[in-house]
Amino acid sequence: MAPKYTNKLANQRVLILGATSGIGFAVAEAAFEHGANLVISSSNEDKLDKTVSRLKEAYPAEFEKQTITTHVCDLSDAANLDTNLEQLFEAATDGGSIKLNHIATTAGDALNLPKLAELTPEAIYSGMTVRYIAPAMMAKFIPKYVESSPSSSFTVTGGMRGEKPAPGWTMATAICSAITGLARGLALDLKPIRVNVVHPGAVKTELFSMFPEEQLEGMLKIFRDSSTTGTVGKPEDLAESYIYLMKDEFVTGSVIESNGGALLK
Repeated sequence: MAPKYTNKLANQRVLILGATSGIGFAVAEAAFEHGANLVISSSNEDKLDKTVSRLKEAYPAEFEKQTITTHVCDLSDAANLDTNLEQLFEAATDGGSIKLNHIATTAGDALNLPKLAELTPEAIYSGMTVRYIAPAMMAKFIPKYVESSPSSSFTVTGGMRGEKPAPGWTMATAICSAITGLARGLALDLKPIRVNVVHPGAVKTELFSMFPEEQLEGMLKIFRDSSTTGTVGKPEDLAESYIYLMKDEFVTGSVIESNGGALLK
């Protein structure tokens, strides 16, 4: 008997934005392991090349049967975002001749957490461009470039601060809440294509390397203590949420929380 569950993504065409590191790379890795053909995108061509090399080294047999396409797309360039996204979708579908089955955007930039006294419209727009405005703009291209079916999906990324605000995190809370609203609205406007959101908690990614070792352990302890599992998330943990949302054809307009139970404390 052929596998009924593990082959659900076999030969599916999956576009992942922010795929060169952290959660995005883990989602790309998991989708490739499940038999998908990948289109991966980020703002840096060198990082894309290195990501392809990592996947080829990890999955040499699959690399012979499945395809990985790359395309540079700078989501932070608000002035050219519409053009950049159209070029991405054209490249991802070979000019519209091949439909996408799934899109997952995990792209993010440095968290913008200005103090209330320092808020400006420019700071607000800057903080929202990659995480909220870019996914909203992607949606306008989905009817043309994604297979119109409940087996297709669009997954966006928010954060647990939308459900659990913290002092000094007003902007992050607002963005995460807006992303949830965006996904729920798009689930209606893009039907039958499914739209969902993943809200990660504290996840240890390459971003943590920016902190000195003496600070890092203290930060990780705070994150561990704020969870009920006593752990910090791994990108591989979060990847399961995105893969699930691609595979379950009956889930849409929904939120997956992966935060180690931090909302309970």
